[in-house]
Amino acid sequence: MNIIVPKYNNSIQLVWDSGFSIRCSVENSAIVLSANSEGLISLARHLLTLAQDGVPRNTHIHLDEYNSLEDGSCDLVIVKN
Repeated sequence: MNIIVPKYNNSIQLVWDSGFSIRCSVENSAIVLSANSEGLISLARHLLTLAQDGVPRNTHIHLDEYNSLEDGSCDLVIVKN
């Protein structure tokens, strides 16, 4: 599988595969992230985008039910250290 990762150019570009579905919840003190194939590929692309050398520390992606996650999802924040 080849995943095209957008080059970092002073901002994070989130590219979503058509038909993606992602849910994030907390169950018994565990974070549960469930997604269809398109959602998993999209998340992989986002992680690879953050991992690029030019991306500064503390850059983050914030997803919630109003921005990309399914209704009822808890917020998901991914931060580069």
